[in-house]
Parts: sequence; C-alpha cells; structure tokens
Amino acid sequence: MSDASAPRLRLLGPAEVRELAAAFDIRPTKQRGQNFVIDANTVRRIVRESGVREGETVIEVGPGLGSLTLALLEAGADVTAIEIDPALAEALPGTIARFAPDAADRVRVVPADAMRVTEIPGPAPTGLVANLPYNVSVPVLLHLMALLPSLEHGLVMVQSEVADRLAAKPGSKVYGVPSAKAAWFADVRRAGAIGRNVFWPAPNVDSGLVAWTRREPPTTKVSRERVFAVIDAAFAHRRKALRGALRALAGSAEAASAALEAAGVEPMARGESLDIDAFVRIAEALDGQVDGQVDGQVDGPADGPVSA
Repeated sequence: MSDASAPRLRLLGPAEVRELAAAFDIRPTKQRGQNFVIDANTVRRIVRESGVREGETVIEVGPGLGSLTLALLEAGADVTAIEIDPALAEALPGTIARFAPDAADRVRVVPADAMRVTEIPGPAPTGLVANLPYNVSVPVLLHLMALLPSLEHGLVMVQSEVADRLAAKPGSKVYGVPSAKAAWFADVRRAGAIGRNVFWPAPNVDSGLVAWTRREPPTTKVSRERVFAVIDAAFAHRRKALRGALRALAGSAEAASAALEAAGVEPMARGESLDIDAFVRIAEALDGQVDGQVDGQVDGPADGPVSA
C-alpha cells in the first residue's frame, strides 16, 4: 500500500514492543510459545514472502502485540486475528488504533484457541500468515487448512526443524506425519530462515518460514480421517516395514500385505518412502477388505481437529 493511502501507519520496533508489554502488563510465557517480533524489516519480509494482496482477507494466528498485524495492514490486507491470550486479544484494537488509525476498521479480533475454533467470522479468508506458537504449530496449521477451504495460500513462521519436516519430500530423513498430512492440502516449501535476535524474548531455537499453496486434495471416496490414520500408523514406528506397521489397521500382517500389494506398494517398504497418493491407495485398499470393526479405529470425527 502506498504512503498516500496509509499515511499514519507505523510498525513496531524493540522500544514500542517493550512499552506495549509494560503498559498492558504482558509477560511472555513459554507455555503459549510467546516470542514477539521486534524487527520491522522481518515482518515486512514475512508479508512480502507470503504474497498477500491488497484487499485480501488474511487469517493471523497469535498476533501478540501486533507487530505482524501492522505489517499486514501496511500491505493493504484485511486481518482476522485469532488470539488465545485474553489480555493480548483485548489490547490489540487499541494498538492498531494508535499505530494504524486509518486501518483500524480492517482488523477483527477473535479471542479463541486457533486449534479449537470451528468457525471464523467475517469474509472467507484466502490467506494465512502467522508467527505460530512453536509447541502447537503443526496441529494449528493442519486444523485451519481443514477448517477453511477458502484458504489459497499462506506463510507461517515455525521452529526451523518443524519447517524442515513440513516441507520435506518422500525419501527425506525428516519426512514424516506433518509432511504427508500437509501434502493432502497444499504444495509446501521452505521460504527462508529467521534469526533469534529479531524476537523478544529470544527463543532457544532457530526459526524458519514455510510457504504453501492450496491444491485440490487427492480424488478418492475414502475419508481424509481414514487416510490420516494410515499415515499415523505408518510412522508410529519409523524403522518398521509397512507390513507390520499397518497390522493393527488391517487386522493381521497378512491382510496388511494384501492391501499394500493391491495399492502397488511393496509390503517391506517404509512410510518415509511414500507420497500422499500412495497413502490414499493404501487406505482405499484397506477400506475394500476390512469390515466395520476397523471403522472405529481409524475414523475420527469429520469436524474434529486434525492431529499432527
């Protein structure tokens, strides 16, 4: 957005972040993974890498004191901010009114747990941009991807190792449950690294950016919950061949082998070698050979949170 259309918008720096925290008696807690970004160049970079467009409705999870929120407003986005901390949720509108008075009507605050929210008020969001709490980053991301089919793209900042896992491809040493489940919803890639010194307080781990673009899920009559149960089982014991890993789902190792062969997968292969389409084929093969006894084992509630 040009200076002419947002003449009074200011981003937060270290002094402003600490001042706001003191004014609202906010003390960052490890329990909620609160590390506030204090560098304006970093939040501008996040917004630039996210590809947010002017006029787009964007979901932000954990806005904290508003550093990234202000950068999204600067780019011309409308922001729906989901904040679990009641004190931070209450404080955010005042911060926006102070630092971006002309953009205050483009922010709505949802005081809720992003991992448990079941509906989002306002226009359907097409973007997701967030500095996600490290301890719940994967389940929050997967839950929102499942909840909001309107989302077209996003960029999240997470712990560096988690970023590697989310963006990993089959065959990688870090490919696992997050990689496979995220691939159901989107094409995922690493989008850079973030240093520790841009946060207050500085975390004990490095951070990474993960960008994703929505893609159509695999075409199948098998539910997402059933496919995800196969993924969970495949990675429950990383060193175990799929024949043994899927034994409980299939009812026996022999039945698991039969399903794997029907899906075109070598029974002695391991989960880390399979892409999302292979997991779908296995779920379909299992679905074709098991009775209702297995339904209770693999199906979760269709509208429940997506586990990581």
